[in-house]
Amino acid sequence: MIILDRRRRTTASVQLAAQEAKAWARLGDRRQVEVALDKGRQMLEGMPHPENLDNHFVVDPAKFDFYAMDCYRLVGDDKLARTLAEEVLRVRTSTAPTARPCVTPEARVTPGVTAARDGDLEQALTMGERALEGDRQSAPSLIMTSRELAAEMRRRYAAEPAAQDYITRLHSLTQAKPGFMPR
Repeated sequence: MIILDRRRRTTASVQLAAQEAKAWARLGDRRQVEVALDKGRQMLEGMPHPENLDNHFVVDPAKFDFYAMDCYRLVGDDKLARTLAEEVLRVRTSTAPTARPCVTPEARVTPGVTAARDGDLEQALTMGERALEGDRQSAPSLIMTSRELAAEMRRRYAAEPAAQDYITRLHSLTQAKPGFMPR
């Protein structure tokens, strides 16, 4: 567990709280996810809004929502994950379309995962494909997130050719980026 001094309010401490929440999410501990996200949100609320959103190390409310979106997707709160994804996409495409271009592809995967879990293969494929389209991606992170969608497709739609096509495309992308294989 990461111990953070709540009196120190820096973007690094906010990111650490978000990363702690993501670690708890991967372990499936929803309560600890909430505690870590609350710490990060409290620190963020006490800071001025950042001026330079192009700085990768800066955290603003929309980027924190992006971290929270990942956490809720990982713990299976599809409704909250989808709501946060929609907000992240709305903010990124309307107010800061050029800032953090790597966020948008990953934010598209979340509605894909939630659609797959809800039985909507067409929407899952649409969002998964849109995530893989762009040229400004953080490939390792996008591949890791996309593997969740691939796992849902294998679990729920193994016999569907369109799902297999998506999994094959993701596998091809991982071959181009050694060390990152879909599950």
